[in-house]
Amino acid sequence: MQIAVLALQGAFIEHEHMLNRLGVSAIELRQKSDLEKPFDGLIIPGGESTVQGKLLRELDLFDGLKARLESGLPVFGTCAGLILLAKSIKNDERTHLATMDIVALRNAYGRQLGSFYDECEFEWIGKIPMTFIRAPYIDSVSDNVKILAECRGNIVAARQGNQLVTSFHPELGDDLSVHQYFVNMVRDTIQ
Repeated sequence: MQIAVLALQGAFIEHEHMLNRLGVSAIELRQKSDLEKPFDGLIIPGGESTVQGKLLRELDLFDGLKARLESGLPVFGTCAGLILLAKSIKNDERTHLATMDIVALRNAYGRQLGSFYDECEFEWIGKIPMTFIRAPYIDSVSDNVKILAECRGNIVAARQGNQLVTSFHPELGDDLSVHQYFVNMVRDTIQ
């Protein structure tokens, strides 16, 4: 199994470390030719969603990635990755990959000073640490989306088919459970 990490901007190296700790090989997607490398899943890290969306288009990665996601490639988007996957963004007219039937709210907790840490329940895993940095949350979901976690009254994790999103940063702690959940999703698609 090999999982690609979008490495244009943001916390991509931290995701690679988590995958390595789980014994999973990681490759970085930086340019269009990287899409030709074999990979079984994709992680879109936190960072700046506007910058990542712009770079996806400028580097000619956008159409190829969107097509792979639409054909069922497992994807895990954290924070900015959640925004890139959302079909609608409540406080932004732009959309990006727009493959998941969720409505996101950007910077839902305010600016950097609104960042926080909490421990909340994640379905099938239990209580886990959650670090929110200029985080979005999911304002609403369609019927085909499963809510996996809520924290402080907001939806912070969801799954639709092979797509998983969190508004928090599981890569910034020591808990491997959310990454293991995604690795299991990927494993289920390649068996």
